[in-house]
Amino acid sequence: MTDATSTPGLTAFLGCTRIAQGPRERVLADLRRRNDNPPALVFDDASGERVELDLWSTAPAPAADGGARPARGVGRPRLGVVAREVTLLPRHWDWLSRQPGGASVALRRLVEDARRVYADRDAARAAREAAYGFMSSVASALPGFEEASRALFAGDPERFAAHLSGWPADVADYARHLARGAWAAVPEQAS
Repeated sequence: MTDATSTPGLTAFLGCTRIAQGPRERVLADLRRRNDNPPALVFDDASGERVELDLWSTAPAPAADGGARPARGVGRPRLGVVAREVTLLPRHWDWLSRQPGGASVALRRLVEDARRVYADRDAARAAREAAYGFMSSVASALPGFEEASRALFAGDPERFAAHLSGWPADVADYARHLARGAWAAVPEQAS
């Protein structure tokens, strides 16, 4: 079921001005009415990634997974299990072979445990990357871009906000929106 609350939102910018925001179809309709030249830059509100929209096609939007279906083969496709290659050291394979249920069960358990333990850190990293992707596309020529980027990756929301204060309101608001989850966890330590 797809409705306005489950459909990912998009935001379109023309230069430093937000010109459309909302579900994909609404943003498409707004951009078709405007017919800007040069065309607007459109961003996914969840990931901050640029989205290419075909303003003139009437075909339905592609599925979120690109419409690709995994080839049937090894694994348990009916359960959503897909076989892929994993490269480990011999000591890792030895440990996995001693686990109850075998290597696949142990790997799935390890992945689920890691997803649960590192969920906050992963969400903060995704928010930083989303904000930085948008900022690089729209704000890289604005004063304080480098400093705002450093503050973003350092996990310093006050310094980040201070460097955005001189930016156009639409750009600063959207960068803050994308970065809102970046402050939830301590930045990863370099290893």
